[in-house]
Amino acid sequence: MSTQNSPEVYVPSEIYAPDGVEVSLAETPKHRYWLHLLLLALTFFTTLVVGARLEFNFLAGLPPFTLGDEIFPVGWALHGSNLLLGLPFSLTLMLILLAHEMGHYLFCVRYGVSATLPFFIPFPTLIGTLGAFIRIKSRLRSRAILFDIGISGPIAGFVVALVVLIFSLGLSRVAPSGAPPPDIKLGYPLVFHLVRRLLNAMGYATGIAGVPLSRLYLHPVAIAAWVGMFATSLNLLPGGQLDGGHIVFAVSPRAHKTVSRLTILALIPLALFYWTGWLLWAVLLRLSGMRHPLVPVWPEVTTGRRWLTVVAILMLALTFSYVPIFSAHTPQSVLDYAKNLAEFLRHWHLLRAH
Repeated sequence: MSTQNSPEVYVPSEIYAPDGVEVSLAETPKHRYWLHLLLLALTFFTTLVVGARLEFNFLAGLPPFTLGDEIFPVGWALHGSNLLLGLPFSLTLMLILLAHEMGHYLFCVRYGVSATLPFFIPFPTLIGTLGAFIRIKSRLRSRAILFDIGISGPIAGFVVALVVLIFSLGLSRVAPSGAPPPDIKLGYPLVFHLVRRLLNAMGYATGIAGVPLSRLYLHPVAIAAWVGMFATSLNLLPGGQLDGGHIVFAVSPRAHKTVSRLTILALIPLALFYWTGWLLWAVLLRLSGMRHPLVPVWPEVTTGRRWLTVVAILMLALTFSYVPIFSAHTPQSVLDYAKNLAEFLRHWHLLRAH
């Protein structure tokens, strides 16, 4: 079908990253190389700090995260050569994030779409970063281009994270017999369980054979793989301006708003009963808007691309964890917080009565 009469309407603002893509009507971007390098260096440092603590705990036979540790132990990491301990985690995590962003970027180059180099986001969290993103600064001429750019990042990041996981899971250690449960635990997605079974079946990783993941102290490199899988699952949530939302719009523009709303509705009970963080993501999806920047309706995406949508769904199923991180010492769900608040108010009322 001819595309000469296709609507050429484009609306600014998207973001591709472990958080989305920005599309504007700007001309060829002016690369601010100094900013890219500065953010890269800062993110390398923040992930080094976190990685140093993870490596130290691993070598000492301790769980990766404990409530007694500083969230961002920069003072400790700068003492002596501690910072160098973070190299395995930092380099691996940045490689996974870079693979995701370069997946987007290289397809932008392929289709002549003007885009920036990746911006890394340093942040003093448990993983040392909020991810990375690229900014798309020119028009997307077809749904096929939107689809290819949208799905390429998650595929690239997932493949690298999967390879890392296969080679690093066997390096993990079994928790000592009688050791108390870790203060902070990671929720393992399906891909972790499948890789563990694969390694056992192949006769590798005999040190963790038959041991449930909940009893393992993950190697720092395997934790980087976990972060990569978690980022992939967040990106592939089918809604708003996330990669999953772009894929949905490319395949069926009319379904995008409905699917986005259903995704938000699905996240709310997950937040109520399992992990409060899903409430934040539901709010972010709602604030990003249910409308998607328009691209020409014709031509439709090919059958091959529609089949790739199945791959995206499979990746989401493999990487999604309804409780990605939790602690026995703090409230986990919205209902937990509500119960704590009700208990506090009850005690407060009793104190006032006396």
